[in-house]
Amino acid sequence: MGLLEQKRHFSVNLLDWYMVNRRDLPWRRHNNPYFTWVSEIMLQQTRVDTVIPYFNRFIGNFPTVQALAEAPEEEVLKNWEGLGYYSRARNLQAAARQVMELHGGEMPQDKQAVFALKGVGPYTAGAILSIAFNQSQPAVDGNVMRVLSRYFLIDEDIMKGSTRVLMEELAGELIPEGRARDFNQALMELGALVCTPKAPHCLTCPVMEHCSGRIAGRELTLPVKTKAKPPRPEQRLVAIVEGRGAHRGRVLVRQRPATGLLARMWELPHVLAAPAAAGKAAGPLADEPAMALLAGSLWAEGFAARPEGLATHAEHVFSHIVWSLQVYKCTEQDQSNELPLIAAEARAAYDAQASAKEITAPAQASEPGITDAANILGSLDEQGEPLSVFAASSSAHDVATGKGDGLTYRWIGPEDMDKMAFPNIFLKLITSYFAGSYEQQSEELN
Repeated sequence: MGLLEQKRHFSVNLLDWYMVNRRDLPWRRHNNPYFTWVSEIMLQQTRVDTVIPYFNRFIGNFPTVQALAEAPEEEVLKNWEGLGYYSRARNLQAAARQVMELHGGEMPQDKQAVFALKGVGPYTAGAILSIAFNQSQPAVDGNVMRVLSRYFLIDEDIMKGSTRVLMEELAGELIPEGRARDFNQALMELGALVCTPKAPHCLTCPVMEHCSGRIAGRELTLPVKTKAKPPRPEQRLVAIVEGRGAHRGRVLVRQRPATGLLARMWELPHVLAAPAAAGKAAGPLADEPAMALLAGSLWAEGFAARPEGLATHAEHVFSHIVWSLQVYKCTEQDQSNELPLIAAEARAAYDAQASAKEITAPAQASEPGITDAANILGSLDEQGEPLSVFAASSSAHDVATGKGDGLTYRWIGPEDMDKMAFPNIFLKLITSYFAGSYEQQSEELN
C-alpha cells in the first residue's frame, strides 16, 4: 500500500470509528468556543475523568468569558483548587480579559489572534479553531504524536521541536475536507482510549490493518521520546500551628509570593530541611532537630510556636520538584524567653544532622519566599533572636505580615476553607486537621 492510500485508510476508518465510539463529554454537548477553550486548558496534563467535575463547576460559576474576566482571582483559583498547574487558571483568566478588551468578548477565529492569548500554545490554538470553528487546523499533543508515530513508523524524537513540526504537517494532511472538528477529536480519542502509552489495544484499533508500527512489532517502542530530567527531591518541614487565646480553634497559614510556584495561594508554613549532599536526595530529618529548626524558622518570621510532635508524612509531586513533607503539630506561644532558646538550639541540632550526613553542597531554595535551613539559622543571633523581630504574633489580629519575606499570614478556621485557595496537598492537610484525624493518629502513636 502506498503512503497516500495509507493516509486515506487512516482518516476514513478513524472517523467511522469515532462517530460510533465517541464519549459523551460535557464540553462536546454544546458547540461553544468558550467551553472548548476551558476544557482544552483543563485537559493539559490532566485526565478526562478528573476534569469533568471541575469543568462543570467552573462553567457553572463562570458561564461566559465576561464572567471569568470579571471574577476575583482568588475565586477563580478556588474553583481550580485540586486540579493543579495553577498557572493555567491565571493564564485563562488573563486571556479572558484579553478577549474582552480586544475582541468584544467573542472568541477570535483568526489563528494569530487565538495564538496571542495568554497560555494558548500551538496545540490549544489548533484545538479551539478546529473543534469550535471547524477550521482545518492540526491539534498535535502527546496522544496525537504517539498515534502518528506508531501508525506511520516515525522514529524521530517527539521531544524535539522539528518532530512536532513534522507531526503538525502530517496531521494537517490527514484532515478530511469539512471534517476538522470530528477528525481532531477522533485522533485525540484514539490516543486516549486505544493507542495508549504502555498497553495499546491493537486488536480493537480501527486502523490496525495498515499500522506500520504494529506490522513491524514496534508498537511498544514507539514513540521515541527522550527521558525528561527527574524531579528534584526536597525534604520540607511543615507546621500546623494551633492557635491559643484569641486564635483558639484556628491554624496559621500564609500566602505565597505574587510570582513563581503556586503564586498567591495559601499554605501551611514550611521550610526546606537539611540540604542534600551533592548528587543525593535529602533524607528525613530526625524529629528533634526538625522541630528545633521549625521553631526557629517560625521565630524568624515573627511567630512564636512550640512543635509538639510529628503529625504525619505527605508527598507532593510537581513536574520538576518532589516535596517530601514532615508535618508537625505546633502550639502558639507567648513571645517569652522560652522560644528564643528553642530557636538557638536549632543551630546545634541542624549542624549535628548536617555533620552526620557529610553535607557538601547546599540545596537551592525552590521558589521565592522560601528560605533554606542555613539561611533561617543564619538570621538568628547568638541568643536565638531574629536579627529583626516582627511584632508579636499572639495578638488578636488575624492578618499579619511576616518579617522575613513580607509574606501575609492569617489565622483561619474551618469556615475560611471555602473562601481561600490552597494547593491540593495543603488543602488535604488542613482539612484533615479540622476533621480531627491528626488527634487520632497521635493517640495511635502513643
